Amino acid sequence: MNRTALVVGVSGITGSNLAEELVEQGWTTYGLARNPNVRIDGLLPVAADLLSPESLSAALADVAPTHVFFTSWMRMQTEVENIRVNAAMVRNLLDALASKKSVQHVALVTGLKHYLGPFEAYAKDGFLPETPLREEQPRLDIENFYYAQEDEVYAASARDGFTWSIHRPHTVIGKAVGNQMNLGTTLAVYATICKETNRQFRWPGSEAQWNGLSDVTDARVLAKHLVWAATTETAHNEAFNVVNGEYFRWKWLWKRLASWFEVEPIGFDGTIQPLETEMAQDATLWRDIAGRYNLVEPDLSRLASPWHTDLDLGRPIEVMTDMSKSRKLGFTVYRGTEESFIDLFNQLRKDRLIP
Repeated sequence: MNRTALVVGVSGITGSNLAEELVEQGWTTYGLARNPNVRIDGLLPVAADLLSPESLSAALADVAPTHVFFTSWMRMQTEVENIRVNAAMVRNLLDALASKKSVQHVALVTGLKHYLGPFEAYAKDGFLPETPLREEQPRLDIENFYYAQEDEVYAASARDGFTWSIHRPHTVIGKAVGNQMNLGTTLAVYATICKETNRQFRWPGSEAQWNGLSDVTDARVLAKHLVWAATTETAHNEAFNVVNGEYFRWKWLWKRLASWFEVEPIGFDGTIQPLETEMAQDATLWRDIAGRYNLVEPDLSRLASPWHTDLDLGRPIEVMTDMSKSRKLGFTVYRGTEESFIDLFNQLRKDRLIP
C-alpha cells in the first residue's frame, strides 16, 4: 500500500524516533517542525508554524498524507494557556489538511498526565488515581490540555471521516536536543556533572518514587506502537497506554545508572532534593565541560529539563501503567528499562553530547 506519513514534531524525542521507524518500514515520510533539522536519511522536511494557518497552508500545499502522527506540544505559563495554544496547534494542522481528503488516520501522543493531572495540579491530593493506570479510567474533573487535544482530534474525525488513536506513554526515554521533557538526557548530564566535580549522584525525588514501582517508555517502543495502531484495524478509534512492558524500582535502577557513569549513588535521605535547584548554577560549568571534551552542545538548557524530571521523580505515589489493552490486540514489543537508559547514554556519547 502507498502510505504517506506526516510526523508533526519531528525534532522531538518521539517524532524523530517515529520518523526513523517509518522510513525504515518504507513509508514516504514528511517531518514537520518549526526547524526540522533532523538528520534522518529519507525524511522529507516541512518547516511550518502550527500556530499560523497561513504557514501551514503554504508548507503543506504539496503534501497529502494518508497518516498523521501528532507528537508536538508547547508549554505555557498556565493550564488555560496550555489548552488554548495546544488545542489550536492540533486544530490548525487538521484544518489545513481537511480539503485534501487524503487523511485516513490520525495518531495523537499525549501521556500519563491524562490520569495524573496537568502541570498545575500534577499528582496532587485530590488527583491521585488508582494504579496500575488503565485506559478505562475517566477524565479528571479539571482542565487539562491533553483532553483539549483529544477533543480536537475527535471533532475533526467526525467531520473528515478518518480513524484515530490516542497514545499515552509514561516518561519517554530517547535522544533529542532542545526537548522540554527529557528525563534520560537530564540524568546523563547530571551524572556527568557529578563525575566532573566529584559530587555525589544524589536521588532528587520522593520516597514513594524511590521505593515504589514505576515504568518508562522507550521512544523506539512508542514508535512501533504508533505504527501498529495506525495500521491495525482493531486498534482504530481507541486510546492506549504504552510503556516498555516491565516494572522497576528507582532504588534498584539508580545504582546501575551511577555505575555506568562511575559516580557515587546516594538514595532517598528523607527529603526531596530537586534537580532544578541542584543544577541551577551549572550552565557555565557545563559550557566548560563541553569545551574541554569538544562536545557539540554547550547550552545546558538544550539538553537538560530538570523541572520536568523533578515532576516525575517527586510524585507522592508509585506509578505503574497497564498494557493489557494493547497486548490483547496483538502488540507484543518489549524493552528492558536498563537497556533503554544504557542505549541512550551510549548514543549521547557517540554523538558527543556527553563525554
